Amino acid sequence: MPKNNLLEKITALCKRRGFIFPSSGIYGGIAGIYDYGPLGVALAKNIKDLWWQDMVEKRTDMYGLDGSILMHPRSWEASGHVAGFTDPLVDCGDCQKRFRPDKLEGWKLKKDNQTGQFRVIKTGSLKCPVCGGRLIAKVRQFNVLMETSLGAIEGEKMKAYLKGESCQNIYLDFIDIVNSFSPKLPFGIAQIGKAFRNEITLGKFIFKTREFEQFDIEYFTRPQDSTRFYREWKKIRWDWYRKRLGLKEKNLRWRQHDEDERIFYAKDAWDIDYFYPWGWDELEGVHDRSDYDLTQHAKFSGKKLDIPDQETNQRIVPFIVECSGGVGRTMLAVLLDAYREEEGTNGIRVFLSLDVKIAPYKVAVFPLLANKAELIKKARSVYENLKDHFRVTWDEIGNIGKRYRRQDEAGTPWCVTIDYQSLKDEMVTVRDRDTMAQKRLAVARLADFFKKKLNS
Repeated sequence: MPKNNLLEKITALCKRRGFIFPSSGIYGGIAGIYDYGPLGVALAKNIKDLWWQDMVEKRTDMYGLDGSILMHPRSWEASGHVAGFTDPLVDCGDCQKRFRPDKLEGWKLKKDNQTGQFRVIKTGSLKCPVCGGRLIAKVRQFNVLMETSLGAIEGEKMKAYLKGESCQNIYLDFIDIVNSFSPKLPFGIAQIGKAFRNEITLGKFIFKTREFEQFDIEYFTRPQDSTRFYREWKKIRWDWYRKRLGLKEKNLRWRQHDEDERIFYAKDAWDIDYFYPWGWDELEGVHDRSDYDLTQHAKFSGKKLDIPDQETNQRIVPFIVECSGGVGRTMLAVLLDAYREEEGTNGIRVFLSLDVKIAPYKVAVFPLLANKAELIKKARSVYENLKDHFRVTWDEIGNIGKRYRRQDEAGTPWCVTIDYQSLKDEMVTVRDRDTMAQKRLAVARLADFFKKKLNS
């Protein structure tokens, strides 16, 4: 399938089937902001739940956190975001639109990660990609933090920021978790949280948005152990995408940050990239961050953030291994990976071959005919029984073929149809989404059959 129109097909399917809608669509929408519909909420929740189970609940060295969106503004000065969280931009002198020159042909820039300033190494194309006019060659810095204010009285309000990245709560709550639980090094703190950025370059559906969620792990180690645990976490995160989410290995790669790209305090930094329709792009970053974050927040807050090493009885500032990925980017990769088109006797069949662990619905239940009371009654009893075990949907709209197509596009792994024969022999037809194979099964066996499939 050509990559150039795959994103368009996924975007259309997501709106048609209730995964994702443009936010405020009746008012024309807002660029880079989306609402998750019923199926999108379910898919995103299943992905997040799987991450939380694997990264937090199944581990004995991880502590969960749900930090607030608003934090003390000094924390963003300490983290370097107020000064350095910048993108470069150039203006079109004709249409007045703004663009990131590092995304335009021929441009090469170098960023000072401490000041946020960009130095132009090479000036590329000055042709506006929208109107064809001439771009103004001067490169300006644009801070992508979203500003807000706290307080009720004008003139007394305090400037604040919406979180530019979700992980900062972890550093601010680090010492509280240490005091509450006395964890031994190494240990981690994990969070799934919202972040906000005034992005300049958008247009890749939910890959880059102004409001998004991040998976974050900050793993605290002794300084001498950080490299070893960095290697371990790289393997853990790679295996999660491959073995737990089921993404195709051919669509994944590791990419190391070069010296110009890597933040100045990091010992090492690699990204897990996914092959999106526009090419390779970041899915998750796994970074060996040294002790910079805790040291900076200790300096700006005046609070000690060193802790006792229970092996040596010395106080140390731990080094940090960070794993940070985007929920939206992961969900988009899952949808792209799962999208299928098959030529059939009734035209092209479109379906999402989602891993059964994360599919929004596990089973759809149909009465063969929607206007026959006895079929509806029997189908309802099957539906009521199964929904105590799995997320099940009821569908009686249109003919059976249209229902199959609708559930295929929703990624529902199995459909159960109750027909007139079911009233006689307590057997139903179970259809597989990927193969379209059908088999007759006893109603009494359905729950166990699906449980076995889901746990295999």
